[in-house]
Amino acid sequence: MIAFDRLTGTAAPLPEENVDTDIIFPARFLLITERHGLGRYAFHDRRFAADGSEIATFVLNRQPWRGSPILIAGANFGSGSSREQAVWTLLGHGIRCVIAPSFGEIFHGNCFRNGVLPIVLPEAVVGALMAAAQDGRIFVVDLDAQVIASEGLPTLSFPIDAEQRLALLNGWDETDLILNARGADIAAFEDRQKRIQPWLYDTETAA
Repeated sequence: MIAFDRLTGTAAPLPEENVDTDIIFPARFLLITERHGLGRYAFHDRRFAADGSEIATFVLNRQPWRGSPILIAGANFGSGSSREQAVWTLLGHGIRCVIAPSFGEIFHGNCFRNGVLPIVLPEAVVGALMAAAQDGRIFVVDLDAQVIASEGLPTLSFPIDAEQRLALLNGWDETDLILNARGADIAAFEDRQKRIQPWLYDTETAA
């Protein structure tokens, strides 16, 4: 997983509630098993017409949001199915942070497992950020300091679980988190077991 520390760029405004995982990554693409290149399918049916041409009115096809690393959305973003590809396709498109009043529970967890920062803030606060995003302002999301900053707005703090924050800052997966929290205990257990049952650690093969 790619570590997340500080993110700077425009934020694409998507003022819509209940954007589900089928909108983010349509079900007909689920047979694609490779993560590489999935960014092309992000919001596919919103971004492209039936003939493959871009839909000019969709926010991710417009400047200055075409390459935005941040997405600001309405409540219940990422609801629906549990497909992890919904997060993979956002990441492949370059989106590393989504700000919304609430998220689908499984989508929210998948974000943390894949290096995307989901930030939950009250609707009124998200509304103010949405307005700034629609003006094309530059945002700074600082995970280390747990703040969001943008010109003309007060610096905002955001909540995040301490363990999830640590994992994102270091680019750790679940195994890394366990080793960080229990590494000394695991090493002590293995050392004790090597003394009691040394044959379990004998790598020599019988002749």
